[in-house]
Amino acid sequence: MFTGLVEDLGHVAAVHANADGVRLTLESPLARELGEGDSVAVNGVCLTAVGICGDRFGADVMHETLRRSSLGEIRDGDRVNLELALRADARLGGHMVQGHVDGVGVVTDARDDGFARVVTLEADPDLLRYVVGKGSIAVDGVSLTVVAVDDRSFSVSLIPETLEKTNLGAAEPGRVVNLEVDILAKYVEKLLGARLQA
Repeated sequence: MFTGLVEDLGHVAAVHANADGVRLTLESPLARELGEGDSVAVNGVCLTAVGICGDRFGADVMHETLRRSSLGEIRDGDRVNLELALRADARLGGHMVQGHVDGVGVVTDARDDGFARVVTLEADPDLLRYVVGKGSIAVDGVSLTVVAVDDRSFSVSLIPETLEKTNLGAAEPGRVVNLEVDILAKYVEKLLGARLQA
């Protein structure tokens, strides 16, 4: 479980792809806080840390994750949002984020609005049905509040802290990002659907 509050902007030291999947080697001071087998969110995708050595750790990305997320497009040197798993005694400052990406979105617009930056993202209607104005969404693992939503896209407004501390500061049209909708919306839909069918 994560909160969507990015702890470090790490970088991809190596990408090793073969027929079985992808092994990412990531570099960040957060590696020193990881143990073998610990969960870590990489651009919002919950992965398992392996091969920890100093400021580096590895993570294996299976085909299902490559199909559902943007991790298949990651290259050496890319910057990635990193978050360690939530401790039971920590504050829940963002929202409940599982690191189970629902799909991807594409940035269609990014414009300045005072000290903030408004980013508009196009997404599949199957995901957008869970997105509501002033609700929460995780974009590349960053907990954000939805500013507006329609039947093809939604927008978020990024404060200077988010622009500086996450890779969303470099978000430009055409960029593919990972999306995780609020899990509560999916549970409510399933429970109401079951009740209506009964």
